[in-house]
Amino acid sequence: MPEPWEYSLYIPTDPRAVTVSRRTLRLILTLHDLAHLADTAELLASELVSNAVLHTKGPACLRLRHRDGVLQIGAWDADPEPPEPPPGKFEELADAETGRGFALVRACADVWGWHPLSRLGHRGKLVWCELPAA
Repeated sequence: MPEPWEYSLYIPTDPRAVTVSRRTLRLILTLHDLAHLADTAELLASELVSNAVLHTKGPACLRLRHRDGVLQIGAWDADPEPPEPPPGKFEELADAETGRGFALVRACADVWGWHPLSRLGHRGKLVWCELPAA
């Protein structure tokens, strides 16, 4: 089994952070021979980072962790409030203009969740999801 690894990318409150995060994630996965996860992982990271950047104020961070055959994708932001749970099924949100992000995460990831977390002296939360790396 490969050695565990973890990367953190601190990102500003800037809409371009989503693109930077996706491209960084793809590069990391490619270098760790996990390119087969890149498309789904990019979608999940985009949703998590978008929420962190667009709906909170202050710093944010994309965290990628691989261990025990599982890729965990997380986004930390400085807002300690829990994320809104995904409403209903994804199919019910097809025409909605908002609220699809976590429904996508729920549909594409094996599991997702959140927990309070402090980073760099800021209180906040980490919203995460997992994909099997095999």
